[in-house]
Amino acid sequence: MIRILVADDHDLVRRGLRNLFHSHGWEVCCEAATGDEAVAAAEDWRPDVAVLDAMMPGLDGLAATRQIRARVPQTEVLIFTMHETEELVADVLSSGAHGYVLKTDPSRHLLAAVEALARHACFITPSISDALVGSLGGRRGGGGGARSPLTGREREVVRLLAHGRANRDVAGALGISVKTVESHRSNLMRKLELGSIVDLVRYAVRNRLVEP
Repeated sequence: MIRILVADDHDLVRRGLRNLFHSHGWEVCCEAATGDEAVAAAEDWRPDVAVLDAMMPGLDGLAATRQIRARVPQTEVLIFTMHETEELVADVLSSGAHGYVLKTDPSRHLLAAVEALARHACFITPSISDALVGSLGGRRGGGGGARSPLTGREREVVRLLAHGRANRDVAGALGISVKTVESHRSNLMRKLELGSIVDLVRYAVRNRLVEP
């Protein structure tokens, strides 16, 4: 039997996932509404698969993924989200998650993803796979749209700062020093030509790095 952690800040989403997984004979052994709760639950329950929303209060899904993979390496992480930007896909994969499914996908894709991750295989929703292939093809042909000005680590810092996390909390979530966070913060404000943390929050919302 596959044991699953479900983490999402919406109760209706958690309930729907719980019912879906139970109908397939799987056990939802624990639930969480924030990234911090998800990390703690993963450590306590050690599920086979953790299904995490990308955007949650506290630690977001990617920061939570890094901590879960570091502390409970046998637990595979599946990101279940509304967002499908190329940058987010890259960040998800670099965080250590091995699955990516959209909330708009058919339930069969989610079930297939859980089964794949339980076998320690990877699963990326077909719509995302097609978009990535098309994007890579466009780049090789010299086309493609504008790239994000931020690195993957900078986007992680922006997400956490935009959620109101202090520099010390960001450092703990990402496993880096407070001094490094302060350096990232200064570089971000300069690179993005922002004058305040409020401007940074607006940038994050506008570029769909966090939910409004």
